[in-house]
Amino acid sequence: MKRGIVVVVTLFAVSLSMAQNKPNTEKSKDTIIKTEVVEVVTSYAPKVTDAFKIKKKPVIKLSDKAKRKSLEYKLKSIPVTSKFKPKSGVLKGIDIGDRERLFDNYLSLGFGNNITPFLEAYFQNTNAFEYEYGGKINFISSQDPVKDAILSSSYYNASIDLFLKQEMRYFDWKVGFNAYRNKYNWYGLPSDIVFLDTTISTIEEDQTYQYYNMFGSIFFPGRATEEINTSVAYFTDNQDSDEIHADVDAKFAVSLGRFGLNYEDLEVRTSLNFILGSFDRSYLDPLQKINYSFATAGVHPSYAFSLKDFDIKLGAKAYYSFDLENTEGKFFAYPDVEVNYPIIPRFANIYAGAKGDLTVNSYESFSKENPYVSPTLNIQQSSEAFDAFGGFRGILSGNLNYNVRASFKKEESKAFFVLNESASNGIAIGFPSGILFRGYNYGNSFDVIYDDITTVGFFGEITYDFSRKLNLGLNAEFNSYDTNTQSEAWNLPQIKADVFANYKVKKWYAGANLYFVGDRKGAQRNGTTFTAVDLDGYIDLNLNGGYHFNDLFSVFLQANNITNSSYQRYTNFNAQGFQIIGGFIWKFDSLF
Repeated sequence: MKRGIVVVVTLFAVSLSMAQNKPNTEKSKDTIIKTEVVEVVTSYAPKVTDAFKIKKKPVIKLSDKAKRKSLEYKLKSIPVTSKFKPKSGVLKGIDIGDRERLFDNYLSLGFGNNITPFLEAYFQNTNAFEYEYGGKINFISSQDPVKDAILSSSYYNASIDLFLKQEMRYFDWKVGFNAYRNKYNWYGLPSDIVFLDTTISTIEEDQTYQYYNMFGSIFFPGRATEEINTSVAYFTDNQDSDEIHADVDAKFAVSLGRFGLNYEDLEVRTSLNFILGSFDRSYLDPLQKINYSFATAGVHPSYAFSLKDFDIKLGAKAYYSFDLENTEGKFFAYPDVEVNYPIIPRFANIYAGAKGDLTVNSYESFSKENPYVSPTLNIQQSSEAFDAFGGFRGILSGNLNYNVRASFKKEESKAFFVLNESASNGIAIGFPSGILFRGYNYGNSFDVIYDDITTVGFFGEITYDFSRKLNLGLNAEFNSYDTNTQSEAWNLPQIKADVFANYKVKKWYAGANLYFVGDRKGAQRNGTTFTAVDLDGYIDLNLNGGYHFNDLFSVFLQANNITNSSYQRYTNFNAQGFQIIGGFIWKFDSLF
């Protein structure tokens, strides 16, 4: 035990003496310079006290992508003649005029010479997310306005239009009803026949037309089937004539994207028309009725696009019409093409094209064009085989608009109005004995005949906007006709012209129209032949004006045929002379 203690003490003493004699290695490490590689693991975090070590500004080199590019300006100069010198420091404004306040309803009442009352009214009601409805009413009449007419020349026109529509989530729809009742008189007795007073007293010259139409439309915005329209109409008169007219047409948009083409949609219109009518008697045989009926189906594709500076429309029309009375059908095809090219944009644009169409004639359409037709017509369809046209249009001097056009048109079975032969003193050639004549059997009504015709026409129009308050205009038309079997193009003038002017300020407004129609040739039927009747040209000057007291109330004045010219639009039917109508207009939003 003692021996072990002695060994431990001896080892402790030796180790202690060795520790006292060990050299200072820490000091040697601090003073000896060695070459070593220092790797910085963390990022450098400078302190404020290190700022004095920076001796010069650093040079930062940016990449080419970060450099700012210089802007380049290119001016497209257009020579403009102008003496305008703006005044520095003054803002130049544009005179857009006073904004007109719009109303949902209005009522217009007037009265004129020849005992002429006038009424026109319009109403509309719109509520968000609800139905919208409205309508229009019109009435005008005149008592014997034609001077020196043996029979009564009185007339009246009354009409009403109503609609109801709504915008839905996926489609919009509209339904409506319109009707009119027009009364005229066959007052145009031939001047070369002397009628006895007893004969004149038995003539019932009045004719009343009545028309009733119900229609409906449905719209699909942004769909392939864009819209569908339908209508059913009934037309009759007081001579036991009636006519039913039904239409269905639709508009489709065929996308060309499905064929890999990135163009506008192809527009396709389709139609189906049906007409059925009858007359109580024919003109030469009062015991024979006249029936007519047609069914017509049509398709009209068209595509409009731009190619460089050209605006192009390509299309065609095709119809198949079936005559139900004669059990025969016929196919019709027409072009519908137009090309526009700006020679000088806005100032001179050249255009050319070709078109055509089928006209489904009806008793109702003929009576609108000439209310003195007899209810004994031969109803056929007319075809405009083609109409090739071309011309120039554009703007000159900023305010002068012009349009000049030449055309070559060929029509088949075009309708012409010819005067019926008369029953002199109650005796008419071709009429069975014991048959009572009607008010149109005295040479005072018109029949319809058909013939092929070729027309070479020239048309020009100019409108000049002198200012926002005054604009002027002129258009003129010249036509040369070449008929197939008829000697003349009956009742068609070679020259027509129209001059107009409109002036409007805040309170006052005025307008003027001057119509000129050149000489024409009328036709008098004599059995199976026709005798030409000269119809002189005429000028018809009309003026209108009014004054606005405020946004709600206005007064108006209208004067027609100021020169009091007793011209004839159709053979033996003199026009109404000087006429003046005055009244007031009341505009309002709601009565409640």
